[in-house]
Amino acid sequence: MSKPKVLFLCTGNSARSQIAEGYLRHLGGNQFEALSAGVAPKGLNPMAVEVMKEIGIDISEQKSKDVREFLGEAIPYVVTVCDNARQRCPIFSHTFKLLHWDIEDPAAIEGSREEKLAVFRRVRDELATRIKEELLAGVTTNP
Repeated sequence: MSKPKVLFLCTGNSARSQIAEGYLRHLGGNQFEALSAGVAPKGLNPMAVEVMKEIGIDISEQKSKDVREFLGEAIPYVVTVCDNARQRCPIFSHTFKLLHWDIEDPAAIEGSREEKLAVFRRVRDELATRIKEELLAGVTTNP
């Protein structure tokens, strides 16, 4: 039996959705297939890799993907992590649950390296909390 897919969608698929994909894969990898994509993919942000490594999760091999790669697939759970992705999200015909989390884009923050890392960490921690409390707590493995 295949695991239900959870697709995290943001604009660039460089930070927020990549962090969420890696975190869900780490936390619920036996129950779910974690995926991420962007409506305008930009590549994996090195700071996303860095802050995930700080908590023992390696996302360095993840790739930035275009949401169009997943059209036609049965994806029971879609989570948009920004308003732009929500507005531009295609319709997935087999989606059981669509969640929207408007999460700050850490890649858009200006400032020193430490200031940027602080925002990446805050976003990482917010995504971890939402995944545990809003996604996994309300998701069944048999939609």
